[in-house]
Amino acid sequence: MDEKLTIRQQMDAFKAYIPYLDEYGINETILAQIINEHKPIRREVEMLQKRYDTTDVPIMKRPIIELPIASENMKRIDQLINNKLNNAFDADVVDTKAGYFLGHPINYVVEKESPNFKVLTATIDEMRIRENMPAKDTSTGIQTSIAGYGARLVYWSEVNGKQVLRVSNVNPAECIFLYHENMHEPSYSIQYYSTTRIKVDGTKMKVQVAEFHDKENTWFFESGSSGFELVDVIPHYLLNPPLFGVENNDALQGEASKILALVDAYDRTMSDANSEVEATRLAILILRNIGMDDEDIQELNKSGALELWGNDSDVKYLTKDVNDSMIEHLLDRLDENITRFSKSVNFNDEAFGGNISGIAMRFKIFALEFKTILAEQRFRSALTYQFKLLCAGWSLLNICSPDDYLKIWFGFKRNLPSNLKEEAEIQSILQGRVSERTRLSLFSQIDDVEAEMEAMKQEKAEFQGELEGLKRKDIDNSDKNEETKEDE
Repeated sequence: MDEKLTIRQQMDAFKAYIPYLDEYGINETILAQIINEHKPIRREVEMLQKRYDTTDVPIMKRPIIELPIASENMKRIDQLINNKLNNAFDADVVDTKAGYFLGHPINYVVEKESPNFKVLTATIDEMRIRENMPAKDTSTGIQTSIAGYGARLVYWSEVNGKQVLRVSNVNPAECIFLYHENMHEPSYSIQYYSTTRIKVDGTKMKVQVAEFHDKENTWFFESGSSGFELVDVIPHYLLNPPLFGVENNDALQGEASKILALVDAYDRTMSDANSEVEATRLAILILRNIGMDDEDIQELNKSGALELWGNDSDVKYLTKDVNDSMIEHLLDRLDENITRFSKSVNFNDEAFGGNISGIAMRFKIFALEFKTILAEQRFRSALTYQFKLLCAGWSLLNICSPDDYLKIWFGFKRNLPSNLKEEAEIQSILQGRVSERTRLSLFSQIDDVEAEMEAMKQEKAEFQGELEGLKRKDIDNSDKNEETKEDE
């Protein structure tokens, strides 16, 4: 049996095409070959996406188990009941990490020593608002947690009569990255997808589109009668491929990949237990030494009452013994293993109740923090490449130089329940012992340290102005009092 390759191993295989593309460039034949080799990755990523969306879950497709019956005209009760309960642990693991990792917006900060500090800061702030970057960053974080990697595209667009650079999230299942080391810095990248064209007569036509990106141009291909055909080539002026990946970890592994079998086992156990409960409600009624015809049984079902004659008459239900303690123990163990092997945390647990200290909180979320650190490192690298593209484009608009991306810093802040009393004590202890920027960055209620420092500076200036006004007023009053005494 062939060993199953990981997404990283399959994606790494595309680097073999880089020397060929460097020498000969892209053509229809090689493009179709690369896309065909990418299809197994696409199927795996789409499976993970459907699991997260709960549109394709194994338990929901489970058929009724065919059991032997006494007659073809009879149906067993346990064949009539096939409850299907989906417990979306995999989606919860993804959402927990995304909420912890990106619950607070990423802070983009330009070094003040940069000669283009003011104009670059204003441009980034405008882009963040126009592109709604906090929402896109969170969406990218969710997608990387689901599939193991996400994808982004930087492109030119006209807004209010002027050219601006925009950022868009792209479905990673549709993307191929050809790189030497990491997909956040590709040598070439491809996006292929299906779309609908409206023909002249108004009828619809399905076509497959492929966009091939190199360091200078974007090549547009569409499916024709004999395969892909080149329809356009447009320069992007960004000095590097504008489509790039955002990796979740070194293995390009989604958060739920290791626990899907455990989640399926939990679904089966819960569904079977629920089916047993319902089967008990529909249990067979046993009548001993009671002569009843079909009409009597129907009347019994309507009235719900039965009169017994004779000492040997008896009525009871035939039910199966269900070991509920074993089922409960199995569900608890599956729940525990799902949380453990996914390195996730159940924040609804009683252990997180009350005014828990920061140290205790860190011990409980240690595994979650570790995998979040790995994701943050990858996300930071992708953002650096994103601003490398943006600064290359902004340099054409005389906003900054192409190398100014090296002077942009990205601040990530964990989203955790806060112990304000403990944090206030820490702030008091650290005042004067570390820089103000470092001290304020440790306070959970401050999202933008630079904005807070500016507000503090402005508030201090206003206070000093008011204080100077009070001093002048006291001096004026003192002078008036002296004049009054002299007159007397």
